[in-house]
Amino acid sequence: MSTVPVLAVALLLGSDLESSALSRSGIGWGQTTKGAATRDVTPELAEARRLINAGEARAAAATLGEILTRVGAGRATEVAHLLGVAYYHSDEPAKAIETLSSVVDRLEADSVERREAEQILGLASFALGRYADAIPKLEATRRWAPDNLELAYALGQAYIQTRRPDEARGVIASAYGVPADSAAAHLVAAQVMVRLEMEAQATVELEKALARDARMPNANYLLGQMAMFRGRLDEAIARTERELATNPGHSMAWSQLGDAYSRQSKWDDAVAALQKSIWLNPYYSAPYILLGRAYMKKAQPGRAEVMLRRAIQYDPNNRSAHYLLAQLLQQVGRTEEAKREFEIAERLSGPR
Repeated sequence: MSTVPVLAVALLLGSDLESSALSRSGIGWGQTTKGAATRDVTPELAEARRLINAGEARAAAATLGEILTRVGAGRATEVAHLLGVAYYHSDEPAKAIETLSSVVDRLEADSVERREAEQILGLASFALGRYADAIPKLEATRRWAPDNLELAYALGQAYIQTRRPDEARGVIASAYGVPADSAAAHLVAAQVMVRLEMEAQATVELEKALARDARMPNANYLLGQMAMFRGRLDEAIARTERELATNPGHSMAWSQLGDAYSRQSKWDDAVAALQKSIWLNPYYSAPYILLGRAYMKKAQPGRAEVMLRRAIQYDPNNRSAHYLLAQLLQQVGRTEEAKREFEIAERLSGPR
């Protein structure tokens, strides 16, 4: 299972928190709960919020941590809430969770502070891969922000990671504006699942998409792609050909078909498929590399060189293209040129 990178989701509550918190009155503003006078920290909290909004969350966290050591009990929850916000924006999701978990239930229901705390708890848990913990908080946030796309995307991924495909499909479908039980919904959910390397779930969704619409674009292509990854070349070819039967303008499918034929050493079939891919999309390097290899196998070095140099033109940092070109140049006796290409390929392989 792949890990999911931290999702850069903008908080849905911004500086409104400052105006909401600072406009309240009553016990706690410049007092302890027992009524004893204490230093009013309202200006300091306003400055901390300003720092957070200005991208200086670490400075805000340092200030808030100090305030928390001396503030009266009547304002401790307020300060801790803002400290948790600062931790999240400082890229310290674990500290944000620890701080906010202790105070979230003390915040007034449906207040902007409570909403911000729940949102951050959901996103911080998501960022740490704690998907089961993230889901209820993200669900709570989505109730008041149903149209936020980034939130829907995060929640959909969390459902996938916890193997709740129906819920995942529902929230992803809503983000894409398609009915949750449609072939399109099954397709887009599957595409997210493929990206997360949840192939078993993706396969089920793709089969359901095809059951609802046998001509659903991309469904057979993705099933063929997964078959390729597993080395099931006959299945990959059959699936890709089904895609092309209904979607002949799919350049990536033609490239995939050519790749599958190349792996079976069916060079003529590979060349035909790869040429069709290039005619549809001449700016993608992969089919040129595959064509270069095919022409090398067919003992056509001139054509192979043209293809590999075209691949490098479109993707100068492609190690495979440089390495294959070096091998080709070495085979035809152009040793100095081959040496340069091997050196480029070595540099592109990165540190070892």
